[in-house]
Amino acid sequence: MAAVTQLAMIIISVILIILIMLQVKGNALGSLLGGDAGGGIARTRRGLEKTIFRITVFLCIAFMGVSLFSVVAVQ
Repeated sequence: MAAVTQLAMIIISVILIILIMLQVKGNALGSLLGGDAGGGIARTRRGLEKTIFRITVFLCIAFMGVSLFSVVAVQ
């Protein structure tokens, strides 16, 4: 069981790293393609950015859950 939880934590953490790297502060995903990020103007997330943000939050919660489960399972 410990091996399964460790593998799940590794997979979730790698995906989290990738998703967080896509969320560059101050720049939108459009800037990856050469677009302007709005020059520092605050705006709401839309479309793909909103989806990536929600997936990131879900994976953070899942990572905490798997971590707590692995601690409880060892005892």
